[in-house]
Parts: sequence; C-alpha cells; structure tokens
Amino acid sequence: DPEGHYQFRIIVLGDAAVGKSSLLRCFAEGPGEGVATPCPTVGVEFYSRTVPLPPAGKAKLQLWDTAGQERFRSITRSFYRSAAGVLLVFDLTNRASFEHVPEWYHEAAGDRPPAFVLVGHKCDLAAERTVSAEEAGHLAATLGMDFVETSARSNLNVELAFQMLAR
Repeated sequence: DPEGHYQFRIIVLGDAAVGKSSLLRCFAEGPGEGVATPCPTVGVEFYSRTVPLPPAGKAKLQLWDTAGQERFRSITRSFYRSAAGVLLVFDLTNRASFEHVPEWYHEAAGDRPPAFVLVGHKCDLAAERTVSAEEAGHLAATLGMDFVETSARSNLNVELAFQMLAR
C-alpha cells in the first residue's frame, strides 16, 4: 500500500435479523440502500469502502457481513482472527439480541481483541424499544467499548459507528 494508505478488516456481528446487512449496505452503498427487503445472510458477504484517515491518509475498510444464525457460527468464527475492528450489533426492539451481546463479544475477542463498538440498531422504532440507552451504555462500558445508536432506515449515526471504530 502507498504510504498513508491502510487496509482494515471490519466485521459486523450479532444475532440474526438485528440489521447487520442493512447497516453495512447503508454505509458502503449509501443511504436508502440499507432498506431492501431483508433476507438472511448465508455465511459471509463482503463490502468495501475507502474512508479518509486524518491527517492525510486513506483507509480501505473491508467490511465483512456475517450470518447471525447459529448454524453458520463455525464459518464466521474463522474470520474473527484477522479483524481490526468489530461492530457488535443488537436490535433495540429485541431484548434477546441485547442479552446475547456478551456471548458474541467473548467469542470474537479471543487472545488479541480487536477494537469493538456496541451498536444499538433500529433506533427509529422508538415505540417498540425494549433496551434503554443507559442499559446499553452500561454494558458497553463494562465490556470496554463505545456505544452508539443507529438506524439504517433514517441513516442516523451509520457513518459515526464506523468512524468510532476507525479511531
């Protein structure tokens, strides 16, 4: 890579149907791309996007979208080792997905933990919310990571989630 240009592998983890693919598509392909009819990811899908890296560099983010279903766990486990960062995503309207966050964290952390950001997704569905910002923030602090709430549907904090990871 030319000087000042880096490449990082970012993986997105979390339960099935929490919005991992929507979040990634919104970030990699632009707002509006994340709201297609959801269909489960099989194995791993890949996206990439180059972002500026202050002061004068660039970083190519290789974005790995993983399947949340249990039966694909063994496939996705092999991808953790080379990740520079992990977005750990849960659905703010799905309590169980929040309760599974520590499991995902411990599974991905391994011996040399990458950078993590906890992402509470679907914050546009405020009326259906089952996890408070305080609760999620507390869990993030306990696990030693930042927390952000996002919505691919309204393109809220999608960029921010990835920027927090890149820091």
